[in-house]
Amino acid sequence: MTAAGATTRSVAGAAWPNAAALNRLLGVLDRDGEETRVVGGAVRNALLEMPIHEVDVATTAVPEEVVRRVTAAGFKPVPTGIEHGTVTVVVDKQPFEVTTLRQDVETDGRHAKVAFGRDWKTDAERRDFTINALSASRDGKVYDYVGGLADLETRRVRFIGDPKRRIEEDYLRILRFFRFHAAYSKGGHPDAEGLAACVAGRDGLDALSRERVRMEVMKTVVAPHAVPTLIAMADSGLLLRVLGGVSYLASFENMAKVETAIGVAPDPVQRLGALGVLVVEDAERLTQKLRLHNVEQERLVSMAEGWRLISPERGEPAARASIYRLGPQAFTDRALLGWARSSASAGDVNWRAMATLPQRWTAPVFPLKAADFIKRGVEKGPALGEAIRAAETVWIAAGFPDDQAALEKIADNASQK
Repeated sequence: MTAAGATTRSVAGAAWPNAAALNRLLGVLDRDGEETRVVGGAVRNALLEMPIHEVDVATTAVPEEVVRRVTAAGFKPVPTGIEHGTVTVVVDKQPFEVTTLRQDVETDGRHAKVAFGRDWKTDAERRDFTINALSASRDGKVYDYVGGLADLETRRVRFIGDPKRRIEEDYLRILRFFRFHAAYSKGGHPDAEGLAACVAGRDGLDALSRERVRMEVMKTVVAPHAVPTLIAMADSGLLLRVLGGVSYLASFENMAKVETAIGVAPDPVQRLGALGVLVVEDAERLTQKLRLHNVEQERLVSMAEGWRLISPERGEPAARASIYRLGPQAFTDRALLGWARSSASAGDVNWRAMATLPQRWTAPVFPLKAADFIKRGVEKGPALGEAIRAAETVWIAAGFPDDQAALEKIADNASQK
């Protein structure tokens, strides 16, 4: 490695998303005395040959110069965070965050006052973790000023410089430390110095917005090494601090196992339910603690109310009735949580059949209408509603028949009550 941070590593040929638009943007900004590079997670993931979801760009050009250049090139600049040096540039309908090199002048644990600069090393040193501070020039050459490549090699998530100082700049970094460990480590123990700093700075979590905490939690629970990471958080007392209640780590681990067994991707709400929900009060607490979205709250409440009610022992007809009443999502939420909390293994064929039933069977629409009962003499009003509900109950119990004779009989009997 040279003094300027250049390495022998290269990401030339990386599968950048929207590569054509990115190249056009770099062609405008990386010239005429200014240097522009791809930075952060995109470089990290390119080196790991992992999917790259978005590309961020850093430049020596000040925001006004960025706006001037991209406007002249026919791109659309959007000043999304211009006071912190960030301009979102839309190229061929694709947005890229372009941020001027900077250094922190003042921080309060949530926000930073920055000054613009031209020093790539200084800019790298203000970032959170070594593996996130890599940058790559337009020709693919990778630059590393803080030991990120070595940590990437061993899959170690390590704060840049003094962990205590990094955390005090933004206490969300406590949660990001665990999230990145869950995503990029090999599943071992977190970096000891970083973990100790997170525990020491735990009171700073109270100053964070619940929305930011929610985002980190939801990403952490679905990460590849979420199980050992959450165990580490629980052992250090931080998981209780974040969730505000008891955690069911065995249930969470089993949820991960049954997901793998049936070949479905991790679902953050299902995993959060396995981790923190036993009764409805738990769902309500998590909603308040994390400011969950309404649909997330509804799913957790449904899981709390009904995970005990789904079981292979009740038989497939009962399961089909539940799918009809609940819908496939709520049924699956309850079934997977019930399986995770049962004594059955992840290879249990009966539970597998139960949990995957919505993939094989779609609930039909109740075929009888109000007109079917009115023509049989049922008056509009409460009596009509009662007749329809009674008929629907019988139809479900009969296994959702669709032949006309059976439907006529059900309508006749319900109309006579």
